[in-house]
Amino acid sequence: MRIAILGGGIIGVTSAFYLARDGHEVVVYDERDRVADDTTASTAGLIAPGHSYAWASPQAPKMLLRSLVGGQTSIRVKPRLDPALIRWGLAFVRECTPARSLKNTLAKYELASYSQTLLEKLTVEESLEYHRTDGGILYLYRDAAALNEASSKAELMRRQGRSQRLLTREQAFEVDPALANSTVDFAGAVHDEDDGTGDPALFTVGLAAAAERLGVRFELNTRIESLESDGTSIVRARTARGSDIDADCYVLALGSASSDLARTAGLRVPVYPAKGYSLSVAIRDRSRAPHTGGIDERSLVAWSPFGSTLRMSAVAEFAGYDKTHAPSNFAEIRAAGDELFPGALDWSSVEYRSGLRPMTPDGPPIIGATPRDNLFVNTGHGHVGWTMACGSAALLTAELGRRPAEIDATPYRFDRFSRRTRKSATRSVRTR
Repeated sequence: MRIAILGGGIIGVTSAFYLARDGHEVVVYDERDRVADDTTASTAGLIAPGHSYAWASPQAPKMLLRSLVGGQTSIRVKPRLDPALIRWGLAFVRECTPARSLKNTLAKYELASYSQTLLEKLTVEESLEYHRTDGGILYLYRDAAALNEASSKAELMRRQGRSQRLLTREQAFEVDPALANSTVDFAGAVHDEDDGTGDPALFTVGLAAAAERLGVRFELNTRIESLESDGTSIVRARTARGSDIDADCYVLALGSASSDLARTAGLRVPVYPAKGYSLSVAIRDRSRAPHTGGIDERSLVAWSPFGSTLRMSAVAEFAGYDKTHAPSNFAEIRAAGDELFPGALDWSSVEYRSGLRPMTPDGPPIIGATPRDNLFVNTGHGHVGWTMACGSAALLTAELGRRPAEIDATPYRFDRFSRRTRKSATRSVRTR
């Protein structure tokens, strides 16, 4: 089958590799001049099934309300009249019940865990290098109450088979001695011994080379303007240069841009961008720099060591499709770097980025068929596209190959949102 992958980030490239390995003729299209040069290159680098909690939780509406009135929160909303954000936000709030939050967390975890297994296998098979660490990830908590709450969340992950240990401050130093220099008086940590880190952009570049060896073509500097549909299927994709892309099947893997492109085919993909900020800073003193990844759970500043640099990332800002940034956007991340790893970082050598994380209202991504019979999607992974990339590609490949998937694909289907809308409407009628 001739398949056009629309999007050259980690999700698009991983999809291309798995589909080509399954015998398909694959071409990847992206508007940039190289793969993995947008959101993929601006993430924290955590490979973290053990942190698969759904953002839509009972605590989330209160956090969003504080943000709307000017409070400093790790998830922020810039108030404006944006119908897409309003629709997305209402759907998000509906997912914030305890039952739905648990269901969505478990769905995210199953895909993330499956994906990690495939990633480890693929790394060996293709001899991929991407600054991988496998010493686990530390989740730091600054006060006893938060640490106690984390204990119950860790128990949920342990019931799924995850190895998570509750650590005192001193025990956390044993896992990563760099934290002994920290000026942050944190109470303790959760150590997921199975999580890891790695550079997703470096991985994607390496996998793209492996995909080319399988016959995948990359058409870069090619912006997709629209999808032309006859109401049943996609007839062609149109580029900004006015040329047509003709394929048997199209895979929409454009992250946050997937929604706008799907709309040209008459489809609504419920994905909205959450803007994140990241920086990559040179390591000055390796003895003071971390050798494992981690998250400060109060600020949600995350970090991963990438060889001679440290990647740090934070903030989810719902500000539309604006990707601009200013020095002030990174102040909190820089402050965390100095507090956690004093003397370790060389701030004269730093690169700043922002990226748009494609968020679904419930948390799990959208993978598979759409109402257009030759259009498939692989999008909506939020901040965990790196963690879920291989598993998502495997699910997509199984569906296109008309084979049973190795895990239940139901929680990631496109039509799950319409099913929930119908159920809500039915309940509304019954209560009148």
